[in-house]
Amino acid sequence: MTLRFGYWMPMFGGWLRNVEDERMEASWDYVRRLAVRSEELGFDLSLLAELNLNDIKGVEAPSLDAWSTAAALAAATRTLELMVAVRPTFHPPALFAKQASNIDHISGGRLALNVVSSWWRDESLQYGVPFDEHDDRYRRTEEWLAVVKGLWQEKRFSYDGRLYRVNDAIVEPKPLRKSLPPIYAGGESAAAKDLIAREADAYVMHGDPPENLAPKIADMNARRAKLAPGAKRLTFGVAGFVVCRDRADEARREVERITNVHASAAGNANYEQWLSGTKLDQQVSIQDYSVSNRGLRTNLIGSPEEIAARLVALERSGIDLVLLQFSPQYEEMERFGEQVIPLVREMSRAVA
Repeated sequence: MTLRFGYWMPMFGGWLRNVEDERMEASWDYVRRLAVRSEELGFDLSLLAELNLNDIKGVEAPSLDAWSTAAALAAATRTLELMVAVRPTFHPPALFAKQASNIDHISGGRLALNVVSSWWRDESLQYGVPFDEHDDRYRRTEEWLAVVKGLWQEKRFSYDGRLYRVNDAIVEPKPLRKSLPPIYAGGESAAAKDLIAREADAYVMHGDPPENLAPKIADMNARRAKLAPGAKRLTFGVAGFVVCRDRADEARREVERITNVHASAAGNANYEQWLSGTKLDQQVSIQDYSVSNRGLRTNLIGSPEEIAARLVALERSGIDLVLLQFSPQYEEMERFGEQVIPLVREMSRAVA
């Protein structure tokens, strides 16, 4: 399977907690321009994160709504898969199934879900929605997925669960893909991994090098075989932050600039709340705080040739999809699309 190139849509105006202005505003004009150009550059997918508050630049900074933006991008693009994050506590499942199916039709069958179990207590309290403690989130997600999938697959669907009930409900039109929109999910606790192994199509991970990813992939493959025997194989994605420069010293200076931490940065309190509300399998570092999704750990830093070689190594370790971040996004994606993607394709063919 050929490595697919995805990227995080800058819904929050950037990814760097220590850099106030990354020259990538959280606006419809910017994300539309970016999405259209990304198709021309050879990107396959974009992930639209869902938060009603801005956890990178501070809660009072603008952030885009994921699902209305996705509907607009579905009409503005032609080939890009739109992986849109959805948090069950914010979306009643039957209503969501109807809305998402409609967006899938607008896109011509390019919708995918990134199912996220909410971690941010303050946001939930502000918006008046339930906040579940860690393992309860995954019990909710399991019921929520049962309702959404049932409505997408059956002419009429009823469900009587602990949290959700629907009675002889109809969702028409159904999503365009007979296999349904793919479900991506991530998580590092046992509860999250087991749910993903049973119910998802793809497992997405925070940034890490190939030697750390390979055992995670093996573990998830084993869980899949045990918990969902006969299901198609999981696909695997990993996050990465790209710093592409002509020379190694230039790339190193850029990493030093973006990881110059100030504890009073606007997103610091939100980051601390995320840490306290999640169960991680690794200690986090200053660099992990500075760049979201532990993106620097993937080490996509250096010259185009160095980055391409690392991407091929990720592919050989079992990674099917990279979910990339750039800053400033438009300019750095141009560089990546023109200088790195062709090298990866060439190297992949050479080692095939």
